Amino acid sequence: MQIMKMPPLTAIKIKVEYQSPTRLKKIRLPGLITSQGVLVSLLQYLSEKTRSNSWRVKVTSSVAMLLDYITLSGLPFHNPTTLLKSFRAALKSGTIDLNLEDPTGLYWPNRSQENADDIICLLTGYTDWLTKQPGHSGVVMNPIREATKHEEKLNWCAYHHRQDNKLLNHLTSDEEREMNHFRREVGRERASPVILDEVKRFPQEHFNTLIDDGCLVASSRSEHKHLRIDYKSQAMTLLMHYGGLRKSELFHIYLDDIEIDVERCEAIVRIHHPSKGRAPEKGYKDREDYLLRKFRMKPRTDYLKSESLHAGWKAPTTNKQMFFTVDFYPPSKSQEFLLAFQNYLLYQRVDAGGRHPFAFTNLKGRPESIKNFQRLHRAAVERIGLRCYKYDGTSEHGHRHAYGYRLAENGFSQIEIQRSMHHAHPDSCLVYLQPTDQEVRERMRTVESRNNAKQTAENCVTEEYAPPGRPIASYRRITKSRS
Repeated sequence: MQIMKMPPLTAIKIKVEYQSPTRLKKIRLPGLITSQGVLVSLLQYLSEKTRSNSWRVKVTSSVAMLLDYITLSGLPFHNPTTLLKSFRAALKSGTIDLNLEDPTGLYWPNRSQENADDIICLLTGYTDWLTKQPGHSGVVMNPIREATKHEEKLNWCAYHHRQDNKLLNHLTSDEEREMNHFRREVGRERASPVILDEVKRFPQEHFNTLIDDGCLVASSRSEHKHLRIDYKSQAMTLLMHYGGLRKSELFHIYLDDIEIDVERCEAIVRIHHPSKGRAPEKGYKDREDYLLRKFRMKPRTDYLKSESLHAGWKAPTTNKQMFFTVDFYPPSKSQEFLLAFQNYLLYQRVDAGGRHPFAFTNLKGRPESIKNFQRLHRAAVERIGLRCYKYDGTSEHGHRHAYGYRLAENGFSQIEIQRSMHHAHPDSCLVYLQPTDQEVRERMRTVESRNNAKQTAENCVTEEYAPPGRPIASYRRITKSRS
């Protein structure tokens, strides 16, 4: 058997505690170490950009891929633009030939046009920043050139589309208008037009079965319901399905964020901004200050994606106090959530021992992780005989889609749905409201059947009242008689 010799790694991904020149505090970042040492410029770039950790990981991976390509491709590159064009071609077509061989040793499969363009855009942002740093040669890897007439028109279309969505159009600079005459040397290629992908939602007919027969403690063999039922999974799933929460938002909830409306016996759940939200105790500026001083923790958005404490934040709309209240629909499901959550607190929640304020914990009393909840949800779905798959609507996000579609199905307006789902843009909720292909076909059959029945009834009425024995004259006979 032939053993493939793998090329040496050009850049190794690491985690770095970085002290930025523009920050007082150290920040934990993804980084790259090469044969020349740590790539410090990348760390500085990542620290200066107030973007998510997911974005930082994508930039780091893109830079690592480019370094691998430069080192292992063996091609002479006379200028940075040629390098970037060659790199994008390798991304789109892959590096494996028809004989399934790859002289570079990269063994890259071909990528979609969208994915390749995203990588180029991430690299362009980094290299643009790099050219502005002291001591750089000033050679731009992806320069801006004068656009052709067609490209200029496309740029203008994009410009005016942005303008239509701006509230303060008069503040747009002349410089941005001038940029429409130019485009990147290595820009996005024109993609084939596609219909909006069908969005799958969790099938409502299976939801009660998921809660009753799927959310179980796998290790329990007890017949006692408080030992057998997984109340934590029930409560978290109800928040997504009937409260419309994103999966990541579950992991920012503190115990103090869930209150009881005694009169209605309903739960009031508030989702606070992970760092800027109000602290549950007095004497703290915000939640970031609260976590640091009381628990020696950071907001969960500040942990790397590979760390168990990481939880994202999609910037939902909040009020001035930096929180929003969960809108259960139907509202009675708030009581169902409250029952599951109370049972979780009474019978199953492992006490945190003052180590953190989060509502949902793992078996050791530490904050529950997204990865572990995904595992529990997958097991619950498979336990009732379904496949846990995004395009079947049975992943965690399928519950949020079901929530949005339920609102539309019951006559809520687009603005009301936008508010309930906490979207910044009113059109963001439209993707949740579209029917499936199967539902469209069923609708077509229903309309056809109704129209056929109506036509049949009209024909019966016409035949019933038509004069008996009256001959039907042809056009030819009428014409002949007139002549």
